[in-house]
Amino acid sequence: MSIERSTQLGNINISHEAIASLAGGVVTECYGVVGMASQKVLKDGIAELLRKENYSKGVIVRESNQGLELDLYIIIGFGVKISEVVNEVQKKCKYVLEKSLDLKFSGINVYVQGVRMIG
Repeated sequence: MSIERSTQLGNINISHEAIASLAGGVVTECYGVVGMASQKVLKDGIAELLRKENYSKGVIVRESNQGLELDLYIIIGFGVKISEVVNEVQKKCKYVLEKSLDLKFSGINVYVQGVRMIG
């Protein structure tokens, strides 16, 4: 799926995959985030840490009546305050995506899939 916009110069199509990749890059720059996690937790309960080219597998983009919604699956570092990291991820992701794409995001849902030692 994609989001279509028309301007006086032509049409713009933004794919959900592009939004997911941008969101993944923004999230991994946040303090306390080790990386993006796969949406599916492996059978032994360990979340897979995604590489840069697969960030979009840790993000779900949905369209609703109020705007776009994101589900972010992350792994955070050991010893950081989870609520602060999640709050910062939500704020930064919403700000950067709305400024970059000129789209409204009604919800940024963050799912912490695991905690890892940094280093």
